[in-house]
Amino acid sequence: MIGPNGEQLGVVPTPRALQLAQDSGLDLVEVAPNAQPPVARVMDYGKYRYEEQQREKEAKKKQRAITFKEIRLSPKIDDHDFETKARAGERFLAEGDKLKVTVRFRGRELAHPDIGRGLLLKMGDRLKEFGLMERSPLLDGRQMSVVMNPTHRAATPKPEAAAAPKTEAAKPA
Repeated sequence: MIGPNGEQLGVVPTPRALQLAQDSGLDLVEVAPNAQPPVARVMDYGKYRYEEQQREKEAKKKQRAITFKEIRLSPKIDDHDFETKARAGERFLAEGDKLKVTVRFRGRELAHPDIGRGLLLKMGDRLKEFGLMERSPLLDGRQMSVVMNPTHRAATPKPEAAAAPKTEAAKPA
């Protein structure tokens, strides 16, 4: 048995342990039921449960769900459009999201998968300081894709509060 301050009280019969817990105004909680003999502790069970819930809540707050973002390209994409998509990819990876870059082939474009592979490798090279490619480009049906993982996880939190409208501090009269 373990006392309210964490001290070892040794092997105590159950009725005596219950009496000790009641006398101190606390609860007798079985900590390790499978041990021989079972280990019990004198504690305030309500307080213990509350602290446990707070720890779980705190752990859940610190845990961040991994989200996938996707960028779709065409084999005929122009340089400026490619740069625009690359900047979006930079932003996604900087926010800590995984990024899937996909090249969609339409019609006879499928006869030239090397163009799509080149685009994906070019995008991987362009974004190498923000994320690393998980694997080489893979052709799946009419699309070729690659997944990129961010190099630094969620260094900048997502700007959720930035969406709120800002008001001016002092308006001229």
